[in-house]
Amino acid sequence: MEDLLPYPLLRRGKVRELYDLDEHLFLVASDRISAFDCILPDSIPRKGIVLTQLSRYWFNRTTRIVQNHCVAGDPEEIVTLRPDLEATRERWAGRGMLVRRAQPFPVECVVRGYLAGSAWKEYRESGTLAGEQLPEGLTESERLPETLFSPATKAAEGHDENISFRELQRYVGRNTSEMLKELSLALYRFGRDRAGERGIILADTKFEFGVTDAGEVLLIDEVLTPDSARFWPAAEYEPGRSQLSLDKQPVRDYLEALRSEGRWSGEPPAPELPAEVVTATEERYVEAYLRLTGRELPSFEVS
Repeated sequence: MEDLLPYPLLRRGKVRELYDLDEHLFLVASDRISAFDCILPDSIPRKGIVLTQLSRYWFNRTTRIVQNHCVAGDPEEIVTLRPDLEATRERWAGRGMLVRRAQPFPVECVVRGYLAGSAWKEYRESGTLAGEQLPEGLTESERLPETLFSPATKAAEGHDENISFRELQRYVGRNTSEMLKELSLALYRFGRDRAGERGIILADTKFEFGVTDAGEVLLIDEVLTPDSARFWPAAEYEPGRSQLSLDKQPVRDYLEALRSEGRWSGEPPAPELPAEVVTATEERYVEAYLRLTGRELPSFEVS
């Protein structure tokens, strides 16, 4: 895979590239999509723009809770600060974010308001979450009696692993663990309430934090996007079953069908997606942006 920009590449993830621009870093979200630990051969148009601009929307609104790494996400602001990026603007416009440097904490800070995903799977099997007992009799997608902070390890490959709060303290220490929990819960409550005003349930989400050389803790990576949160239209919510999600659900459903039919093993390489699955997934991402922000997704076309 060729580098998108002529700068030192620090990291290439499943979706993003991170470039070294000396004083700052440049985070660029692609249209790549992954599912079942595979990067698919097809991309989802405008997905990278949704991830970057929705993160920017939330970064701008959560600074009273915690500062973040975003320096600029608007292309005009970016080239004003870094004129050398103008030459490659068509490659990153709308997808790129100039960010402050920070050393990430080695954990995902997951907050769950509803019982879904890996939490539901564990609960169904053992009645626990990260080994800690939950009340009996809960059903899939049910609202939890109380919002849970459920940290996880960051896996370089494969799935992240849920860990207990006690285990988190062994990773980052007691004081830092308490701080990350407090910040994560406050951010979830803010996002939950804002999304609720838009007719959206924020079922769960993950946050990432880092610390600068000066010791300041920052909210980093992405925040409250379809890739990092589970958004359910409130009008269609019904506990006791899986929910319609404003994310890559059409891709997961298609791949699950292939696996159940024995047409895909579930191992790389992933199969190509039909055009209708790509279109349906793009529509979910764009709808998430529109419903959460109340705005049409900008095009960022470069003339």
